Amino acid sequence: MTSSSVRKIGPVLATFVVANNMIGSGFFLLPATLAGSGAVTALSWLLGTVLAVVLGGAFARLAREYPQMQSPDDYVRPSLGRDVGFLATTLYWISSWIGNNAIAVAAFGYLVTVLPFDGSNPSVQIAGQIALILLMFAINLFGPKQVARFQSLCVVLGLLPVSVVLLGGWGSFDTAIYEAAWNVTDRSDASVVFASLAPIFWAFVGLETGAMVAGIVRDPDRNVPRATLAGILIAGVVYLVASVLVMGIVPSAELAASSAPFALVAGRIFGEWAVPVIAIAAAIKATGTLGGWMLVTGETGARAAQRGYLPAIFGRMLPNGAAGWGLAIVAVSMCAFALLTLAPTAAQQFGTIIEMAVLLVVLGYAAAGLSLLVGTPQRPSGVRERLLGAGALVACALLLVSSGWQTLLGAAAIAAVAWGLFRIFGSRAPR
Repeated sequence: MTSSSVRKIGPVLATFVVANNMIGSGFFLLPATLAGSGAVTALSWLLGTVLAVVLGGAFARLAREYPQMQSPDDYVRPSLGRDVGFLATTLYWISSWIGNNAIAVAAFGYLVTVLPFDGSNPSVQIAGQIALILLMFAINLFGPKQVARFQSLCVVLGLLPVSVVLLGGWGSFDTAIYEAAWNVTDRSDASVVFASLAPIFWAFVGLETGAMVAGIVRDPDRNVPRATLAGILIAGVVYLVASVLVMGIVPSAELAASSAPFALVAGRIFGEWAVPVIAIAAAIKATGTLGGWMLVTGETGARAAQRGYLPAIFGRMLPNGAAGWGLAIVAVSMCAFALLTLAPTAAQQFGTIIEMAVLLVVLGYAAAGLSLLVGTPQRPSGVRERLLGAGALVACALLLVSSGWQTLLGAAAIAAVAWGLFRIFGSRAPR
């Protein structure tokens, strides 16, 4: 066995890489966001999981075709050209740092419950979110290795207490509360299920990471598809169980108004002493996720700059490997976006942010599906590739159509402006 094969990871570790990248802020705040629609969103979780599996299959196939891929450009440009490669790469990057704001909202939403501040005060909300963004920016300046250590510590400290809630909460589950919360809107069940797809899919953003790390997975032809699909199914089951549990313990109106739904649920199960424990645990896990995704944002921005898709400053790395200058610009942009999306409750702000982030990343997913469908002269598409590509495009179309028209227009405007700037200033991009 060679030294290079020893360093590679197997299917089990690869599965947990995929699952961990999806189980983040959505786990902690989506129950409050979805409570405004009702427990019927459990059906949305099932449908969302199916769509994620379809998209995961497409990315698993791309990993087989492009085992060393590090960016959407690696598989989009050979099939669809540099303009679409630019859009897929930069929209994924933009969706990453926009989505980071949602993680900051979730993290501070829990943290504020144990601080001597009024969490409903908009000034407190925005100050706390900006403070977390700047703190994670500072940690990222120490380099990827330190960020990875910080994130690993946060995973252990953050998920253990929350796991206790998931395992011990079923004794407090009240069927009457769950049935009363089934559909709290004036719309039909089908309409609510469909309209909830986009925010729910935030939980599955990260399904592509198995394909993105195919180069470090043993026997990627077999193990990347297994890890991708298993990771998606693990995340889907965890989210579905958590959503059903919390909506059967706390009435939907209370849940929707909470910035820390799991802490609220823990208080009902174990008593008030559990509220700060779970709040701190959730804040730690979400903060670690924010630090990790800021690292991803810096890395994807650097790779985009190296391809000529972003200004060169985003590709300047510090001696320790941190994309310091690019991350500084991202941090400032995140602070500005936090101000623009401020809402009366954390759940409302979270919902606004994740819908925009999901639409932008789904456009990148659509490019992946189209790449499989079209193929290249060197890699012509077979029946399997065309089926997977068509399935991915159908999944993306459902997610786009399920969103509000204002959010769709916003995503289209971002894509149009980005493409226009690229056509004007992107002549240096390698062809």
